[in-house]
Amino acid sequence: MADGKNIKITLIKSGIARPGKHKRVLEGLGLRKLNRTVVRPDTPEIRGMISKVSHLLQVENE
Repeated sequence: MADGKNIKITLIKSGIARPGKHKRVLEGLGLRKLNRTVVRPDTPEIRGMISKVSHLLQVENE
């Protein structure tokens, strides 16, 4: 973890009709329903996942 910092990720657009890879990334982040928020550690791996589906998410530093 990068200094114990977290990021708050909210799903703002649906994963329906998206490529399978995008759906798997959303599942990996723990996002299953619209407008749900999860808190994840701010790591390069999580940032990479966010960058793949950034058009579906809202991200806030915590």
